[in-house]
Amino acid sequence: MMSEITVDGKLTLKKGASSKILMKYMDPATEILLHRTRAACDAIMVGSNTIRIDNSFLTVRHVEGKSPLRVIPSSMADIPPDAHVLGPDAPTVVAVSACAPKKRVEAIRKRGVHVLVSGEERVHLPLLMEQLYDEFSIRTMMLEGGPTLNWHMLHFRLVDEIRLIHLPFIVGGADTPSLVGGMHIDDESEMIRLTLKNHYLCGTNLVTEYQVCYSP
Repeated sequence: MMSEITVDGKLTLKKGASSKILMKYMDPATEILLHRTRAACDAIMVGSNTIRIDNSFLTVRHVEGKSPLRVIPSSMADIPPDAHVLGPDAPTVVAVSACAPKKRVEAIRKRGVHVLVSGEERVHLPLLMEQLYDEFSIRTMMLEGGPTLNWHMLHFRLVDEIRLIHLPFIVGGADTPSLVGGMHIDDESEMIRLTLKNHYLCGTNLVTEYQVCYSP
């Protein structure tokens, strides 16, 4: 998992705002780090809500290297038809549920995009990971998700490492999206624990790297 966050752990200025607004304040060296990380991975994954808000290309642009496979879980195949990830810049997989409307699925396929059925009513992320491994030989994947996708990936223990780019701002807001959402724990035994592996300045931005330590 890789993300830029503010000092108070927020991903955007406010609910519904694009993360690109804050990304403008990343040091150029950190932006290169982001694209170098993409180039080193077999795949990159974001959620369909992030696509609707940011409409990112999710390609490698600032360094030499091949763009990874773009993976978008979208249970109901409700990705905007003009989304950049449906374009020819890089290969794309959209994971849907068996309940996804057939017209939406066919419209996505007509754009030359691979469609995987990865669950009955919702995309089941562990199944999707198996499909990506078996059908596309995906071994390393970069997660640039929003709070909901980040939580589900952690919940299913599918995240090994977290890299955070710290932006020196505080934005506040009770409903402003943070790194992980949907996590309602009862006590400290349910916390997901991290081990700090590395920390350094990349340009003017602090970067921290963690190993995720799941309980037995």
